[in-house]
Formats: sequence, structure tokens, C-alpha cells
Amino acid sequence: MALFHNSSLPIVGLTYPAIDNHAHPLLKPEYRDSLPFEGVISEATDQALIEDSPTTLACLRATRHLRELFGLPLDATWEDVKAARKTLDYLELCKKCMEETRIHCILLDDGLGSQEKMEGLEWHDQFLQLKTKRIVRIETEAEAKIFKPHLEAEGLGQSTVHKLFQQFTRQFEQHLAQLVQSAESRVVGFKSVVCYRTGLDVSLGDSQETLEQAFHDIFLSYRQTQKLRIQNKPFNDHVVRSVLDLCGQTGKPIQFHTGLGDNDLSLKLASPAHLQPLIKAYPKVKFILLHASYPFTREAGYLTAVYQNVYLDFGEIFPFVSASGQKDTIRQVLELSPTNKIMFSTDGHFWPESYYLGTLQARVALCDVLQEAIREGDVTEVEAIEIVKAGLFKNANRIYGLGFGDPEM
Repeated sequence: MALFHNSSLPIVGLTYPAIDNHAHPLLKPEYRDSLPFEGVISEATDQALIEDSPTTLACLRATRHLRELFGLPLDATWEDVKAARKTLDYLELCKKCMEETRIHCILLDDGLGSQEKMEGLEWHDQFLQLKTKRIVRIETEAEAKIFKPHLEAEGLGQSTVHKLFQQFTRQFEQHLAQLVQSAESRVVGFKSVVCYRTGLDVSLGDSQETLEQAFHDIFLSYRQTQKLRIQNKPFNDHVVRSVLDLCGQTGKPIQFHTGLGDNDLSLKLASPAHLQPLIKAYPKVKFILLHASYPFTREAGYLTAVYQNVYLDFGEIFPFVSASGQKDTIRQVLELSPTNKIMFSTDGHFWPESYYLGTLQARVALCDVLQEAIREGDVTEVEAIEIVKAGLFKNANRIYGLGFGDPEM
């Protein structure tokens, strides 16, 4: 970061407490090495992850940051970093990474998968000033808590399908409403991964016949494969609309995965522009567009600018995108997005280093771009500092209704 003489912005940017508005649980100690560590710096899979991702600028930069964290020599490689982290006690590794982040609260989406390998919400509290909150991934919750108990139903005649579909819808809505009402659940919002399943072009409605046929097809697929994954467009869209109705009633935000992701999604259906009809149809619902919608950041910025109920998260590009790419993305976020609508996240997951890298690089990129804006006369330093505070903490606190007081430096 290019520091300004006598400037307070870099100090505030690097130290102001943060709310991580979108992340995932860390692995349990016994599973700390069960997944390729390259997942810290890439959404690639298989050999593309293992062989190709270490050659990216993102990985080379992450290597530098991690060797500084671990006190390794300047010529330490990615493999040296991987070897060094294995020698550290796991809890000490987590503390070392998390203390550096200055994250005071995490909003955890605990439906990422491999749940048996991951720590629970409360476990993460030990690293934070404020209690961890939960974001409910609606597709996973529908599968595990509501759909699965019906899978062994005998017979699938038309009357049975109609009855089971009605039961599912009612029980799903009741289950989510109970989570919102229960203080013990810590639920502050929802998340949809419909982008991965069938795309962001969610329809505004389908016929009862179409929905029941989709429900029937999911049953048949499970009985043939013994794998449950709700991936049928009419039914996925129905699940989203059901939750939007609840969000409109309760004021809870809903996050949507947009843009950057692994190859399980269709990139052409990952632009947030596809959500525009839904945003119009549900004006009381707070839509959170995740991951800066990269590479569709300008589309996301437009939506936040023209719809009062749309907000933009600028996470996951840290550390997956190169340093210059990160700054370009932040510039695009700020081209149109109201600064009272932008929110920081790490998309941290599995490894504590993902939180460390995500936070460090986000703070640096945000400050670098705002310093450029000061130099060009677009904002004053006082205004830039307020933007940093809003993006790191205050906006998420307000938008999710967390009720925290302003943090102390």
C-alpha cells in the first residue's frame, strides 16, 4: 500500500474492526489436511487446482503474505508454506490467523458441504469479540431437514405427489420461520446457491402442475441414484420464492451467490442481471449480491444504484484475483454503488489462512483505491475513512439488523 504522509486512512483501513458478512466454518483439527490447501487461492478443481492454480499471480502473492505470517525466508515457495503450516498446532494456527484479521463477528453459511468435517458456530466465538451469527443456506436446509424425511414415502401417484408437495412447502416455510424466531439459532439471514443449481434467472411463478412434476422428478432421481440434490429449475425457483416471501415478512436479508465460483455453475447464468425481475417483484426484500459478482461487477453496481433493496458484498476476490484485479474490481464497485450499501467479506472457508488472506488483501485494496480517489479530488480523507468504516463494519451491522454499537479502534 502506498502510504500518504500524515494520512490516517491506511491506519484505519488496516485496523478498524470488521464484520465478515459471508464466510464458512473452519475444519476440525483431525480434518485440517483432508482437502487440497490450494483451495485457499482458487475455485478450480481436480488437476486444474493442484497443477495450475499455484502458477497464478494470486498464489504467488498469497505465498508472500503467508511466508511473512509464518516467518519464512524470502525465497520460501508455496510448498514451503504448506509444509510450515503443518508443523503448527492447529488451534494456535487458527488464533495466529484470526487475531491478525481484526474481524469482530462472522456471519457463517454452514451449508457448504462436508459438514461432518467442520466446526460448529459456537466454536468460532473464541476468536471473536462478538458472537458468530448464522446464514441459512436454503437449498441445503431444504434437502437435509425437510425433503429427505419424505424420500421413503411409499408410492408416487398423483394424489400422493400433490400431498407431499404441499407438505414440503408448508414444513419448509414453518422450519425457516422457527429458525428466525429462535434466538438460539443465531440466524440473521438466508443464502441461495440457485446460481450453482439452475442459474440466477429465477422465474416469478410456475404452474402447480409444473411444480408437482418437478417434485416427482426429484423423487425419481433420488431413487435411481440415492443422491439428493435439488437441481430442477421449477422446484429450485419455488424454493427461492418461498424464502423471499418470508424475508419480506421478517426483514431478514437473503444472499445470492453471483459470479465467481467453481465449474459447477454456468457462468452465463451467474450474472446478477438475471435477478432484476425478482428484485422488482420483491421490493421489501434485501438482496445481497455476493462476491462482487465478479466478473459482472458493473452489472451488480448498477442494481445497487437503481434499486433501494439491493446491496453488494465485495468478497471472495480476495485472494482469488490478482492485486491489480482486486483494485480494478473495487473501482468498479465504487463507480455506481452507494457506499452505504457495500459490505466486506472474506468467503473464508476450511482453512484459517483464507480468513487472513481475505481480510488483509481486502483492507489493502480498499484503501489503495480510496487513496487514489483522494488524490484525484473525488473524496476527502475524512469521507474516505467513513467509507472504510461503513464497508468494513457499519453497513453490515445495519443491513442485517445486528444491533452492535460502533466499535472502538
